[in-house]
Amino acid sequence: MTSDGPRPQPTGLAEGSGLPVGDLQDTSTVTVDLAAPASALAIGAHPDDIEFGAGVTLAKWAAAGCRVHHLVLTDGSKGSWDPEADLAELVAARQAECRAAAGCIDGSPGTSPSADRVQFLGRVDGELENDHATRRELARVIRTVRPEVLLGHDPWRRYRLHPDHRAAGFLTLDALVAARDPHFFSDLGLDPHRPQALLLWEPDLPNHVEAADGYAGAKVDALLCHHSQFETTMGLAAAAPPARAGSLAGADGGGGDEPAADPGRTAFADRINWQLAQHGRLAGLDAGEAFHLMVDL
Repeated sequence: MTSDGPRPQPTGLAEGSGLPVGDLQDTSTVTVDLAAPASALAIGAHPDDIEFGAGVTLAKWAAAGCRVHHLVLTDGSKGSWDPEADLAELVAARQAECRAAAGCIDGSPGTSPSADRVQFLGRVDGELENDHATRRELARVIRTVRPEVLLGHDPWRRYRLHPDHRAAGFLTLDALVAARDPHFFSDLGLDPHRPQALLLWEPDLPNHVEAADGYAGAKVDALLCHHSQFETTMGLAAAAPPARAGSLAGADGGGGDEPAADPGRTAFADRINWQLAQHGRLAGLDAGEAFHLMVDL
């Protein structure tokens, strides 16, 4: 499949199939491991969603030479239980946390990727909408970054409570369609781009697993960069000092010369490893991240 231009008509289809709509999905097989792409774009609703949804996968691909891009749609300004919180400071802190987490994903903790690698759309947290202006911005980023693989939220996950996650998923899908077809947003002056694959994390119907392959530690390290979310999301002491978690993520976490682990962080890493084990079981693996994979884009 090429990344640009019209999609060729499938061949070898059963009689009556191959129409634009109506084909049933075959969900009997779970595939494992895409070839590491040259570039990937992950689109998250909030500053920590990308690491929760695809931290292992992106770290593994980055180690194989993939240029990983992060796009965060909201400002994260609802991410505190403190009614007196300074929201401007919270937004600035969460952006800094995103950059630090992206450094962990890249395999370079303590560094910050370039501005084009971690972008912020700045929509108000909790108020994200699948509107024309936002779709246009996402299409612009997709056409500029030109990722081989696009990753985002599964908007069809049943009983999903947070409206931003649903909106982010539908925005990603709608922007993909707009980015690939030349008559959407032609005023942008950017050539259309069709990714080769779409991975939706937290899938309602998983059909693909990316093996963890020793990158659980990178996922935990990246998540623990989000210090502002220790209390609200991670169940950790709000005042816990920043620290790398390398030795907390199990045998594959690395960092054996680190200080003794904080019990709360150890418990958090255990929860992440438990989830990775459950995902991996879908494909007979010890650990992995599950997605819904779409390649007919």
